[in-house]
Amino acid sequence: MTPEPASSDASFRRYFRVRGEVSCIVMDAPPPQEDCRPFVQISEYLEMMGLNSPRVLKADLERGFLLLSDLGSLQYLSAIERKPERAAPLYMDAIDALLVMQTKGREVQGELPRYDDALLRFEVSLFHDWLCERHLQISFSDDEEKKWRECCDALVDNALNQPQVFVHRDYHSRNLMVTDFNNPGILDFQDAVEGPITYDLVSLLKDCYIKWPVAQVLQWALYFHEYSAIAALRERDQFLREFSLTGVQRHLKAAGIFARLLHRDGKSGYLKDVPRTLGYIVDIAPRYEALHFLGDFIKQRVLPALRERS
Repeated sequence: MTPEPASSDASFRRYFRVRGEVSCIVMDAPPPQEDCRPFVQISEYLEMMGLNSPRVLKADLERGFLLLSDLGSLQYLSAIERKPERAAPLYMDAIDALLVMQTKGREVQGELPRYDDALLRFEVSLFHDWLCERHLQISFSDDEEKKWRECCDALVDNALNQPQVFVHRDYHSRNLMVTDFNNPGILDFQDAVEGPITYDLVSLLKDCYIKWPVAQVLQWALYFHEYSAIAALRERDQFLREFSLTGVQRHLKAAGIFARLLHRDGKSGYLKDVPRTLGYIVDIAPRYEALHFLGDFIKQRVLPALRERS
């Protein structure tokens, strides 16, 4: 049996498919850069919830190798790009799985790292440090730094003041697989945390790799709000505000990571997704006073600089 590459990854992990009587996936996660133990633990949690994720068949944690069950090779993103009419049922499955994750995850979410003030602030700093300063050579004036910090305060407060649940943390179209049974197959869950209830929902519906019409996003978000026992306790407008601001925090983080992948890791393929990612912020910023500076800054300075670089 000759292993064949199974997927690419933004981290140091590599995946290979081994075909035999049963197809399996080998994860190669070099210990100096990666720790397999969270993957093994979260896999057990998801199995306990009845969700469809790779099962760990064998593990060599010291050398960073895992043998995993195979969920196939059809990502949500690929399936929808080929047949857009598949989006509605696939996304309903993904939202229903997320509802299960948050409900059944209550039993174990306290075992996860917390999405705390320090982590939230570090993530938004990636936009400032890696995309603006490192990639685009954009400097912040003293006044802009002040307004930037005020914006970060609002985003962090928004995240910390939401109900805290089991958060996958990368729940989007490249990490969800189309499966014949118990759809979707859920990948890349090793960074799970206890965090805000809207985080995974906004990762899914305001995806960095595919964009949906505003009306469709609203319809899916309100379905989640209606059927989540936790989210339904919040007024619709409050929930949508939290959803929107959580998206801004995530999109700042993602845009910064895409730039870091180029400059630190030599991976340039993600830069093409930065305009779409920042476009979500520009779209939503006029609705919320706390985002006015950020929306204008991105529109007037960051996006033009990106176009110039490309």
